[in-house]
Amino acid sequence: MNAITVWRPRRSLFPLRASLDRLFDEALLSPVELWREAPRVDMYREDGNLVVKAEVPGISAEELEVTVKDNILTISGETQAEEEVEEENYIRRERHYGSFRRSLALPSEAEGDKAEASFEDGVLKLTIPVAEEPQEESVKISVKGS
Repeated sequence: MNAITVWRPRRSLFPLRASLDRLFDEALLSPVELWREAPRVDMYREDGNLVVKAEVPGISAEELEVTVKDNILTISGETQAEEEVEEENYIRRERHYGSFRRSLALPSEAEGDKAEASFEDGVLKLTIPVAEEPQEESVKISVKGS
């Protein structure tokens, strides 16, 4: 006598999903770790300028590198540990040390080559002039048919 086996497609997908979950948990950074590595940024318009504020505590202005290329703003630098503490003595460790890099797309009308920067109390402030947007002209096109 032949036995009939019921095929359940969803059940066969569970090992694949578990493997993918493990891959994301172990191999990739969690959103919290990504947040720690990149400076948090505010970007807004004010008085005809684009203002970008980035939190970069624990770093001096000389250690920051700020560039604009092809309307991509990049802020990078490196934070150093202030003191050496034995790993087993830590109760909680949330501060990130090491290099960081944050890239942001700027609006097309931002004039990155005219940007001005200031740095105070761990906050980098960039003021980028915004060109006036060209007025869209409406042109009527006549269509000739055959």
